[in-house]
Amino acid sequence: MKCNILASACLAGKECRYDGTSNKMVFDDSRDDVLLFCPEVEGGLPTPREPAEIMGGDGYDVLAGRAKVVSKTGKDVTRQFVNGAVTAVLLCKKNDIRLAVLKSKSPSCGCQKIYNGTFSGDLIDGCGVTAALLSYFGIKVIDENAERSLYEEN
Repeated sequence: MKCNILASACLAGKECRYDGTSNKMVFDDSRDDVLLFCPEVEGGLPTPREPAEIMGGDGYDVLAGRAKVVSKTGKDVTRQFVNGAVTAVLLCKKNDIRLAVLKSKSPSCGCQKIYNGTFSGDLIDGCGVTAALLSYFGIKVIDENAERSLYEEN
């Protein structure tokens, strides 16, 4: 079966989050129509890793060079986040994927709200780096909180 959806790997129980855990199981990892992907890991970051947030804007601002992604201790991880986003786009293009279901609030995958860059837990409107680049290339991006019918029948 052909992959129709790109999904954050953590949403299928893969332990690739910054803290080495996964999120609730949105996808059964045996579904062969879903391509599981973690842009942070694919961009070169380890698991576990320090939490990171976008400082100075959102994913679009990072891609435009107006903002950066920084770990909690101040390490600039922008390059890894951008590399992961580029890899996600290439995978979608190679597999003709037009829908991505991504992890909400993530500096990579968030598509409506992200943390504000102060590590205070406060959210702002915006999207992560991967969500921004996928959207730029015409791939529909939703998060795991979207109505299931948007991705169950895709």
